[in-house]
Amino acid sequence: MTQEKPAVLFVCSKNGGKSQLAAGLMRELAGDALTVYSAGTKPGPALNAQAVESLAELGIDTTGEHPKPVTDEVLDAVDVVVVLGTEAKLEPRGTARFETWDTDEPSSRGIEGMERMRLVRDDIKARVDGLYNELIANPDRAGA
Repeated sequence: MTQEKPAVLFVCSKNGGKSQLAAGLMRELAGDALTVYSAGTKPGPALNAQAVESLAELGIDTTGEHPKPVTDEVLDAVDVVVVLGTEAKLEPRGTARFETWDTDEPSSRGIEGMERMRLVRDDIKARVDGLYNELIANPDRAGA
């Protein structure tokens, strides 16, 4: 590990939806046990309003969050990089463990709007819970 506590970076294309969902969920779950970053390979102009609303439904506040680019500084500081979905393209580098989460896409089944966003959020939440348990319960595996 590069520091006392594990650090994780969630990446999607625009850093307005899926990576923000994952980061918000992980921050809520981990508190101070993990350092959490989110970024986009092609950051958009703003957060996805439905992503923000779906987090607010769980009591998670995204005030102050905004789309950010992936930087070398953050890539060098984290133990795990999680790319959400298939749109964002990022090459593994350094010692960080890279994962790609092929997240649920309800729109492919004709599900749109807030119903879609809640399904995406809940899929990401289950994955975040698993990653959290792995990093906190078995911290030696983070950089493996």
